[in-house]
Amino acid sequence: MNITFKDKDLEKCYLDECFCKKTLGTKRAKIFLQRLDDLDSVENLAQTRFLPGKFHELVGTRKGQWACDLDQPYRLIFEPHEDPIPTDENGKYVWIEIKGVEIIEITNYHGK
Repeated sequence: MNITFKDKDLEKCYLDECFCKKTLGTKRAKIFLQRLDDLDSVENLAQTRFLPGKFHELVGTRKGQWACDLDQPYRLIFEPHEDPIPTDENGKYVWIEIKGVEIIEITNYHGK
């Protein structure tokens, strides 16, 4: 899967493990890098359904974004590159047609 970054610090975290550990802490850095390696290893978003991290669609004000678990309560937030996001006749997103994502942020959206 093609991965890009909206946030330059998160991109630097991906490229520089030392910077990642310093910025995110050892535990979160390890999980962050694993989730990105998982995304990099798949051809489309549908293949993440079977990976650790509970990859899932978001709703409400975050509709059109996805998340996966890092260390509780933090999530890695990303959006598909496809615009518009592919949908079926019922308006549900077609995960198998999403072949690239942009990493947006790490956040605790439940605590806001």
